[in-house]
Amino acid sequence: MSDRNETTGEGRTGAIVLAAGQGTRMRASGPKVLQPLLGKPLIEHVLDAIAAAGVDGPAVVVVPADDDRVAHALQDRPGVRVAVQPQPDGTGGAALAGLRALEATGLPPRVLVACGDAPLIRPETFAALIERHEQAAAAATVLTAEVPDPSGYGRIVRSGDGERVARIVEDREARPGERGIHEINSGTFVFDTEGLADLLEQLPVQPYKGERYLTDVVQRLVAARKTVAAFRAEQWQEVLGVNTIEQLADAGAILRKRIVYGLMRSGVQIPAPELVWIEVDVEVAPGARIEPFSVLRRGARVGADAVVGPFAHLGPGAQLAARAEVGNFVEVKRSTIGEGAKAKHLAYIGDAQIGPRANVGAGTVFCNYDGKDKHRSVVGEGAFVGSGSLLVAPCELAPGARTGAGAVVTRGSRVESGETWVGVPARPLDPRR
Repeated sequence: MSDRNETTGEGRTGAIVLAAGQGTRMRASGPKVLQPLLGKPLIEHVLDAIAAAGVDGPAVVVVPADDDRVAHALQDRPGVRVAVQPQPDGTGGAALAGLRALEATGLPPRVLVACGDAPLIRPETFAALIERHEQAAAAATVLTAEVPDPSGYGRIVRSGDGERVARIVEDREARPGERGIHEINSGTFVFDTEGLADLLEQLPVQPYKGERYLTDVVQRLVAARKTVAAFRAEQWQEVLGVNTIEQLADAGAILRKRIVYGLMRSGVQIPAPELVWIEVDVEVAPGARIEPFSVLRRGARVGADAVVGPFAHLGPGAQLAARAEVGNFVEVKRSTIGEGAKAKHLAYIGDAQIGPRANVGAGTVFCNYDGKDKHRSVVGEGAFVGSGSLLVAPCELAPGARTGAGAVVTRGSRVESGETWVGVPARPLDPRR
């Protein structure tokens, strides 16, 4: 989608992400959309997918008036503005608040309305939904899915030709024949923005909840003989929302399977895909091997032919170069493991730079925190850290340096090339002994 006119918004699709729900069923201490899913808040999954879909207009996240935590979490995100829903009057009211915020900088001709608690919709699905809207010359297009159990969802009733949406029937209002429909409304739409604000302002308040529903816009467009199209998601699990802790875990399982199988298709060896935890934004090069019960947190990087695990933990900032090996019960955080270097057993490596072909013995701990600040340590190329060594940061082992078993290398020390340090505190071993 090209950006033909920055001033009027012509040629652009804007986005409104609804994030003003109270999330009471989640029973969490913070807003539902900030709950982490594989290392990233729910709302960021949605925003990242929208951006990756090529949505080229502004994005607005609608938040509740009585909680500024979502606004605070997104304050440094480029291209995203926050709008406040003055009162909790449903999805219709939230969409209107978002639309008013878009109007402030020039209303784009189309707007994608997505849910901040639906983190599994892929960028290609958002893009296909927008394309369908354009091809159908529709006033609105609904993202739908064919689900095994439609209970609790609004049903999509299509027109006689099957191409258009005749109405969306809420579960509680569905007639017996409509209850058998398995195509459901996902809550994600694309709308033409011309006249949309007027429709939203005129939505009736539903008596049973005191809210205005976005789905009623569809009914009004159909009544006005406007085209309402539908695009069915290729994978029905994409449209699942997250309202409870159980659903958060279910979404994590779906997303984790996507990540793991995507890595395997690229050439990464994962012998037991169901027994690894790999978060978003993890990079693993082809030829690497991830053994069972390993955890790779967001931002970890693993080079070609490297080996992770079993029972290894790569935290944020962990980087393994080609042919590096990190084994049983080794944790790596904010550290670089050089090409061919090894830490095979029972070690904590934090804030460290491990050179190529170095060896970190079993039981080694990089003591990177002094109670106030964290410090870095360096282990040079080909250095050897003896089992049970404690390296108190900042300290350095030069290339080829060694420590004996149980050595405590104190803060500010440097073990020179060819030296072996032993003892507590560690001192150079007399070469004559």
